[in-house]
Amino acid sequence: MIHNEWLTKETIRTVTCTHTNAAKFLVSNVLTEGKTYEVKNETEEFIFVVDNTGKVGGFYKTYFE
Repeated sequence: MIHNEWLTKETIRTVTCTHTNAAKFLVSNVLTEGKTYEVKNETEEFIFVVDNTGKVGGFYKTYFE
């Protein structure tokens, strides 16, 4: 269960949130527009970052630049 170690894993890179306009999900509670986040893991479709709650969350790449 590698996802249990993501919070303590070293940061791959940092990304900046460009928007929180989600069609289905409420993203504005855990992401802030313009804020920089630490990337802990990445797939083709998702980026896993340490969000505003202090936990690692998976988000679509379209929210970041």
